[in-house]
Amino acid sequence: MPHKPKQSRLTPPRNGWGDEEPALVLPGIKPVLELLERDPARVDMLFLKKGMRSPQSIRMLDLCRAASVRFSLVEGRALDALCRGAQHQGVAARLLGATGVALHELLNALHAAPLPLILALDQIQDTGNIGALARSLHALGGAGLIMPRHNSAYLGPGAMRASAGALNSLPICRVTNLGRALEETREAGIRIYGAGLSPDSANALTAKVLTPAVLILGNETKGIRPGVARHCAELLHIPMRHGVDSLNVAQAGAMLLACFARAVLLDKGQALAENAYFCFDRKNYT
Repeated sequence: MPHKPKQSRLTPPRNGWGDEEPALVLPGIKPVLELLERDPARVDMLFLKKGMRSPQSIRMLDLCRAASVRFSLVEGRALDALCRGAQHQGVAARLLGATGVALHELLNALHAAPLPLILALDQIQDTGNIGALARSLHALGGAGLIMPRHNSAYLGPGAMRASAGALNSLPICRVTNLGRALEETREAGIRIYGAGLSPDSANALTAKVLTPAVLILGNETKGIRPGVARHCAELLHIPMRHGVDSLNVAQAGAMLLACFARAVLLDKGQALAENAYFCFDRKNYT
């Protein structure tokens, strides 16, 4: 008897598909199966009509489990709405609007980035926030993004528009377990910071931040999950004035990114000054 697939726990947003605009969708059994076999990293989520038990559908679910691709069993009318009239044969794949990289590739490229900093986004749900953060990171020369595969905003047209194209240029690493990815990052000698207020958190405007590093930004309402926060070497907070008690994650993230960019520029300036002094010293006293 075929194993009964476990339906994704993803809760659909208002429009049901994770974006305010039409998603990037691939309908049909053969094209979806071929994509899952050839390049499963391009698939954000598989939608399968309830009750399908064909060899192809079972094969698709096996491929999804092997590649940690989310899947959901839905009614036929939901597939009709998603595919907007296209023949879907009970199967459709929602595609990612941005291509991904492996964690080791992102870490290897970190040191060469103008701003050697990676943003880790812990279950951020709003596509506008992810797009804005990607735009700020790209503008400052950041290395890329790490995101969980599950319970993160869909990187579709809405996120692309909010990023003004930055998501097409930034390396993006989507991981099954963010905590495990951070552990590997820490073992590679990279310092990990988190955004959050605690009795021991440092003032981001005065703290001496070091790079290369990873900066974790948490969910819009829950912040960084405890299991993720335990990987942080230090938490950073932004001091507030005039009764303001919180900032949008994209606003706070942009301010924290600027703190890291400033630290990198100051370090480079100090190195140039020391090098100039050394040259002057040799010229006049050797």
